[in-house]
Amino acid sequence: MSDSKPYDKPLPTLDDANRPFWTAARQQQLALQHCGDCGEPRYPINHVCPHCLSDRFEWKTISGRGTVHSSIVFHQIYNATFTGDVPYNVSLIQLDEGPRMISNVVGIAPSDVKVGDVVQVVFDPVTPEISIPRFQRAG
Repeated sequence: MSDSKPYDKPLPTLDDANRPFWTAARQQQLALQHCGDCGEPRYPINHVCPHCLSDRFEWKTISGRGTVHSSIVFHQIYNATFTGDVPYNVSLIQLDEGPRMISNVVGIAPSDVKVGDVVQVVFDPVTPEISIPRFQRAG
């Protein structure tokens, strides 16, 4: 038995649609659906392509690089499980491959996250099944 405290924050429910995303994250890779017809990346996960309406897709690993599009620092506790984390940032990351992903920028003070910061994905292994993609400044 581990001495570490169990992860008590909300977690995704794994299902057939999102399991490839979380399996890749567990392997330290960021993978997105890509349309099987037009090739566009599809995020969030969806059963149909928002560009051409195809239902065909495949999972592909992407670079995990991006730019901070916007960021906000939370000081209010909206969920008691985050009590020890405030203040923290919630940032919208413009991925180099096109989609935007909501996450956190880690490794710096929440108020030091700036629009335009170039970031790279890192993975936070919070349970044996789930590693959460977060971002840190690149370089």
